[in-house]
Amino acid sequence: MERVAVCALLLLEVTLVNACTTLKFTEAGQCCSSCPAGYEVQVECGKEDTKCSPCPKGTFSESEGLGRCLPCSKCPLGVPTLMSCTDTFNTMCDCDVGFYYMATQNVCAPCSKCRNGTGVLKKCDIRGDTICQTCGPGTFSEEDWTEKPCKTCTHCSNSQVEIRSCDPSKDTICMDKKLQMLPRPTGSEDGPGRHDEKEEETSSTLGMLTPEEEGGSNNILAYVSVLAAVVLGLLLYVAYKCWRSCKQKQALSKARAAELGTSPEGEKLQSDSGVFLDSCSLQDNQPSKGTKTNGKLDNRLYINLPPHRKEEVERLLQEGGGRGWRHLGSALGYESEQLDPFGHGEAPAHTLLSDWALKEGSSLGLLSSALARIERPDVVAALTCPSQGVSVV
Repeated sequence: MERVAVCALLLLEVTLVNACTTLKFTEAGQCCSSCPAGYEVQVECGKEDTKCSPCPKGTFSESEGLGRCLPCSKCPLGVPTLMSCTDTFNTMCDCDVGFYYMATQNVCAPCSKCRNGTGVLKKCDIRGDTICQTCGPGTFSEEDWTEKPCKTCTHCSNSQVEIRSCDPSKDTICMDKKLQMLPRPTGSEDGPGRHDEKEEETSSTLGMLTPEEEGGSNNILAYVSVLAAVVLGLLLYVAYKCWRSCKQKQALSKARAAELGTSPEGEKLQSDSGVFLDSCSLQDNQPSKGTKTNGKLDNRLYINLPPHRKEEVERLLQEGGGRGWRHLGSALGYESEQLDPFGHGEAPAHTLLSDWALKEGSSLGLLSSALARIERPDVVAALTCPSQGVSVV
């Protein structure tokens, strides 16, 4: 019974201490009272409870407590007074926008801004400076020196996968589960059937023209005719350029064959048989286009490479038993944690090269150098010189 009584007394004492806001007691054990706003302590709590008195003129007390009233501030020279001092509020000075009155220094100080990972809890005003708080769970702030509160984190949808979770300084990053940053080339969207449908629609539309619209239809037909002539001219020009390029390649092939010590009989046989070696086959022992040629790298962009060439490079990296797309990613400057999400997709090699192609300076020269460093000459050959076999004239 004695233990129960002692425990009860201790519990009562703890309860009384928690209920006493001033944490001070009289000699009789009574909680000392605090003075309300606009009052100060006249007689401190001891034998009896606290005795309070109003703040003298020229002083103030903004909240209840057991302290003395504070002297009123005076606005700096040239700063107008917005509100005079009272017994419960200090003087308010009319500082410019973006400033607040710092009573302790008696100056108009610039408002503070919140750093990355924190947001505004209380905006700066005439009463005081900005109050910032660290962004809690489910919120973030990526801006530095901001005047905005924390934002709500993004939530990934069912068709997306989260590759970086939200934290106070960064939002969530979501990516499509297939990780197809760039779609694979699947040919023209307008197939033969679709092209026929468009022609039928055009024909039906022209057939439905009213007499009042005949003048406009004639103008359209004239415009289409001019456009067709322009397109035909462009096609002829491209055909001429291709023919000229083929001639130049044949001449270059013969010149390189001569440099490699080809005999006149061999050249005659080559000419008589109507067979010539593809220029790429003569470059097997020469520096590839991805390596340095005349002291310069191939500055052509990978994104402009023909679709069939891209597919061949991706297939070799995907199916190769040796150093594959992950080794290439490391050679291109990707970190291990950046490569891990690519492995979750259906075509990691395609996803990696598609992502890299969007970066500035993603040239064939840089890609060939990276492939050479991971010892993949077969991919370099597919990248710079697609296999064409022997051409028959």
